[in-house]
Amino acid sequence: MESLRRRLVSDHMAQNNEPQIRLKKLNAVLEGAKSLLIVMQNNPDPDAIAAAAALREIANNLHSISCSLAHSGIVGRAENQALLAYLNLNMRPLDTVHPDRFDRIAMVDAQPGAGNVDLDPTVPLDIVIDHHPIRRETRSARFTDVRSRYGATSTIMHEYLLAAGIDIAPKIATALVYGIRSDTQDLGRDSTRHDVQAFLDLYPEANVRALGRIVSAELPRTYFARLRNALDRAIIHGDRIVSCLGTLESPDMVAEAADFLLRVEGVSRSICLGEVDGWVHASLRASDRSFKVGVIARKLAARRGYGGGHHMLAAVQIPPRTRPTADGCRSTVKTLTTRFLKLTGGGEDEAGVPLCDAALCDRDEPDPCMG
Repeated sequence: MESLRRRLVSDHMAQNNEPQIRLKKLNAVLEGAKSLLIVMQNNPDPDAIAAAAALREIANNLHSISCSLAHSGIVGRAENQALLAYLNLNMRPLDTVHPDRFDRIAMVDAQPGAGNVDLDPTVPLDIVIDHHPIRRETRSARFTDVRSRYGATSTIMHEYLLAAGIDIAPKIATALVYGIRSDTQDLGRDSTRHDVQAFLDLYPEANVRALGRIVSAELPRTYFARLRNALDRAIIHGDRIVSCLGTLESPDMVAEAADFLLRVEGVSRSICLGEVDGWVHASLRASDRSFKVGVIARKLAARRGYGGGHHMLAAVQIPPRTRPTADGCRSTVKTLTTRFLKLTGGGEDEAGVPLCDAALCDRDEPDPCMG
């Protein structure tokens, strides 16, 4: 059964020579290099981690290139920490590496000028591989492969591994499966047939038990405190929901809360906001592609910040005007919230209704857990 599946995949690759053409161009850029710096977005997510690990496999196997993986920020979510531990990746803080000491520099699951990578913009890039809408700055790289119709960069990297004929190890397959799952919400959000095909091809090769441990990694008590904060502050405006989480150590919970709150009955769009080191981060989600929250994110960012994404998920980052202050962050959050509501439905119900309305709970009933 396994040999039949692999033969079918190989036949498909043979009929479609586009992956081979792309691999040839990528190999031409990597040819002759001894070292490669692979840069990820700040606070990298599973898709970025998996894509970086896959590119390292290609560089190691085809060119014997020594690779370093780097990013700014932290890996905050317990699931992402578990993924890193399983892959045994040596991730380096971006501010501790010297790009000029590497023969080649690549960026995966991110692009220059997007505002979510701290790499010096004057550093020339050799490779950019991503699945977000292409940016003007990206076109200056020697090799670019940006496919905004794809749901995950992991899907793109899977095609490269297949084209290269590299035997995909269980750890890499597990990471790519998780990368696709996380970025597409189990193939239910902004996914294409390419993502589905990659998932089906990779899953039999993945370590399912390890994947289960990663997905269900233990969560610290602080996670639940932040989640409660997001729920307590959530306000419903018609079919939209807004939650301002305040000051955070990383923007991970902003995105996670936006995903979670989109599940509220009657809600079609969500936005969650938080402040990290003076920057205001916002995550937008939608239940349908027609809402095009990536377009809304770009409008929210305007010229002051960075915004973009896909039809059903997007993000905004707004830097502080001068020195970060609590008042400045609150003003930015209020402005973004107001603009989001106007862009998504007008102002007739701006006052909103708390998600956790006291009227929905019987406060007078004794708590049975308290005896």
